[in-house]
Amino acid sequence: MMSSANPIERSFELAAARCDDLTPLVYRRLFEAHPEATAMFRTEGSELVKGSMLALTIEAILNFAGERRGNFRMIECEVASHDAYGTPRELFVAFFTVIAGALREILGVEWTVEIDAAWQKLLREIESIVMPDVG
Repeated sequence: MMSSANPIERSFELAAARCDDLTPLVYRRLFEAHPEATAMFRTEGSELVKGSMLALTIEAILNFAGERRGNFRMIECEVASHDAYGTPRELFVAFFTVIAGALREILGVEWTVEIDAAWQKLLREIESIVMPDVG
């Protein structure tokens, strides 16, 4: 398998080689860091919702980290829909940070300075879109 030159894509490729499903790890980390998020998911059918939400978020991250063609505006659209659900914007941003932390946990020593720098830049850019009046 050829590894991507894009550090964000590479972090997902490396994680995929070690972990079949990020969903349990991501949501465990989310609920540990933000217990208030637990109540936002209904009990019945929530595993499908969580998996779908994570898949869409990963797609948005990869679009945003890549050439930003076509639907890279997915993040802005999701901010609006999550505003309607009553999701605090801080929590929306935190979900991206939780995903990065889960990947870092899976990658261990393969989480390089280059990958870390790319994720930090991406997280700052996402925060500036989601919370433009902060910072």
